[in-house]
Formats: sequence, C-alpha cells, structure tokens
Amino acid sequence: MRNIRTDLALEAREVLQEQNQYHIPGVKVDEDEKDGVKISRVHILSPLGEENLGKPQGNYITLEAMDIRNRDPEYQETVSKLLAQELGTLMNLNKNSVILVVGLGNWNITPDSLGPKVVDRILVTRHIFEYIPDQVDERIRSVCAVAPGVLGITGIETGEIIMGIVQRIKPDYVIAIDALASRKTDRIGTTIQIADTGINPGSGIGNKRIGLNRDTLGVPTIAIGVPTVVYAHTIGRDCLQLMIDEFTDQAGPETTFYQTLKRMDETQLDTVVQQVVSRELGDMVVTPKEIDLMINYIADVLADGLDLALHEDMTLEDIKHFLN
Repeated sequence: MRNIRTDLALEAREVLQEQNQYHIPGVKVDEDEKDGVKISRVHILSPLGEENLGKPQGNYITLEAMDIRNRDPEYQETVSKLLAQELGTLMNLNKNSVILVVGLGNWNITPDSLGPKVVDRILVTRHIFEYIPDQVDERIRSVCAVAPGVLGITGIETGEIIMGIVQRIKPDYVIAIDALASRKTDRIGTTIQIADTGINPGSGIGNKRIGLNRDTLGVPTIAIGVPTVVYAHTIGRDCLQLMIDEFTDQAGPETTFYQTLKRMDETQLDTVVQQVVSRELGDMVVTPKEIDLMINYIADVLADGLDLALHEDMTLEDIKHFLN
C-alpha cells in the first residue's frame, strides 16, 4: 500500500492548542455548525502562519459529520450540500469552466480506493461538449475525470500523469481526491477536509513526490480528503491516554504517581508510543472492519457534493437522472 498522507491544517492547529498556543500568529480560524455538521475554516494568511502550522498559505476547511456513521440518507444529502457550498467558496466558475477531477489512490486496496470510487460516481460531461454540443443541458459544465493509479502499478509518477493531462485539456480547476491518515481514530470516515493549496500524494511520512498544486500544474488545485486509516501508534497513544485518565482518577492528588501522570502532555505520549510501537510495528496502518461499506458511502457523499458544486442550479434528483 502506498504511503497515505496525513490530515491537513485542522490537526496541526490542534497540536498547537494542546501546547496552549490558542492564538496562532498569521492564522485566522472561524467555526460554524449547520444541521449537525461542524465546519472549521483555517485561513493561513502569512509566511508566519505557514511556519506555525507547517502548511502553505491558503484556506483549509473541515466538515466534521460524526453522525455520518448512521448512514442516514437525509443526513448524507445534508453533508453533500454543505460540501458543495464550501467548494463554491473556493472556486469562481462560469458556464465555460472546465474542471478536471482526479481520484488518487489504489483501487485494489479498499482504504486507498476512495479517489477512484468517487471518480466512478461523478457526472462527467466533457465528451458531450466535444461530440454532441447541441444536446448539452445549459446547467451542465464541462467536467472530466481520471483515476491515474499509483506508481507501483503504472511505473509513472501520479504528478507526471496529471501534468500531461492538464497540458492537453487546459482545465480551469483541478480537484484532487485522496485518502488520509488521521491523528484521531474518531475522525475515520467522519471528516471531510478541503484545501485550496493542492495536494502532495504519499507525503504522509516525508516522501518527496511531485505535488499537485498551482505551481506544478499551472491552474488552481483543490484537495479533498477523508481519513480512512490511522497509524498503529495513534491507537497506542489513545489507549495510553485512556489508561492515564483512569489511573489519574484513582490516584490521590497528593501522590507522586498522580503528579507524574498529570505532567504528561500529548507530545510526550506521542514520543513514548512511537518509540515503542513504531520500533515493533513500523508504519503499520489500521482501518475499521466495515471499511468496504464506509468507503462506498463516503464516495457517494463526495460525488454528490462535487456534482452539486460543479453543475449550475441542479438538484441531486436532476443529477441522478443524467447518471441513469
């Protein structure tokens, strides 16, 4: 399995907040909640903000939809519509816009197949504009999509493939979809992360790969990611934190044991767990046993949200009519 990249700016901000750095210079944060979905928007405004969060300047949006686990159709539609609204704030589309959707990942490995599955579900229309333009519905924009596979299958860097396609079709926007590795187990399959700074495939553990962004592609590039796995050391850290909380409740505040436990912050826990777990298990990743169902469901949510964002004044019913 390829190296899955880690989460975006939300978790970087949380790390700083755990260190009591609640005001982060060069970073603006606003939060909202709509219909049971928490929306966090992190805006990195300056080089100082880049340095503090370790992310490029730009906009990072996270939709936390914890009830998505219930797989309620109405809630699914709500999340898709909110995703479409947030995407709309990052793009300036007109009726002549051409959009390329890229589904990153390995379709042979379930936790890494999210991108290809989304591509398989969206409404693609560029061929209609090319070959039967007189039959184009005025609400439809030109959308094309590709799932380029991974280096181990194709022998070609994903970035090289996408650069070639972009040079040929000259889209106005590229939207790249990928699986993420989360710092927290409860975010698997429940958060959708968006960034207008592009994406670095397989950058989770420091690989130097060709990025998909405005600098490399020459067009605005939006990244959409959903956590599908956690690293084993993340689970170890969470378990250790639960044990510490339990021991702290049982130990008296006057004891040395209590004082020692209270002094351990998350950074120290990470260090301890990584030294033990990573030494024994390496970079093992863990995914839920119902990952097949989860991936298919999340792919539907993302595909619906993309279709609503990319085609003008269309409902989900209209889109499903075209797809069928």
